[in-house]
Amino acid sequence: MHRARAVGRGRPDGHLHGRAARRTEGALLTSLMSGQQALTRDLVPDTWEWSNYRQVLDTPGFLTWWKNTLIYAGLGTVLTVVSSIPVAYALAKFRFRGRNLSLMLVISMMMLPPQVVVIPMYLFWAKQLDLSGTLWPLIIPMAFGDAFSIFLLRQFLTTIPNEYLDAARVDGCGELRTLLRVVLPMAKPGIAAVALFQFFYAWNDYFGPQIYASENSAAWTLSYGLESFKGAHHTDWNLTMAATVLVMAPVILVFFFAQKAFIEGVTLTGVKG
Repeated sequence: MHRARAVGRGRPDGHLHGRAARRTEGALLTSLMSGQQALTRDLVPDTWEWSNYRQVLDTPGFLTWWKNTLIYAGLGTVLTVVSSIPVAYALAKFRFRGRNLSLMLVISMMMLPPQVVVIPMYLFWAKQLDLSGTLWPLIIPMAFGDAFSIFLLRQFLTTIPNEYLDAARVDGCGELRTLLRVVLPMAKPGIAAVALFQFFYAWNDYFGPQIYASENSAAWTLSYGLESFKGAHHTDWNLTMAATVLVMAPVILVFFFAQKAFIEGVTLTGVKG
């Protein structure tokens, strides 16, 4: 299922980042309050209720949602990166008839909302392959590339000088070896950016699991399960915020440790010096 995502919207903005940090801090503090204090206007907990997190983790199904999300985001990211790199490499470095048309098709797929094809796709996966109630209809398509990932990688690969590739070919490297030994090491920032975009998308995806996995609670992800948790604890804001923090924490940690490669890849700095 293709989707359109705009890199430009991810530009650093001090005001937006400050507001997001304040909201995260507020959620963290609320998650450590007692149930009664969470309904007040207090900003700091009177007592630090770390047991809220244990109560959330002990919720039936929560750890299953976590496992499903890791499988969906992790496997989906690997499949997307592996399948998108060869296509992006061909569009960036090969000269063949129809290359511009192929690139236009990739761009057009980025503009196609997933809601346009959701009914025929659901009928295919549910009726023809009998995979409704699982996450496989979301994971398997990632093995065939993603329009946004292909486009972003192609843009990055165009910044790699062709002289490096020509030198490798002169030394006897075939295209596959040139890709693996020369291109991939130089394209690490771009690959990191694509991987992080895909991981964040899959981790936060609500629409896909709602369509394909809603009928089977054992296949729910955190984003979809959190909605059910909020419905069951709609007055327990401390528990709701604790669950929200547990959902956000992996994304925050991944971005914190990979932000340098992510920013470098998004800005498409290419080869230096």
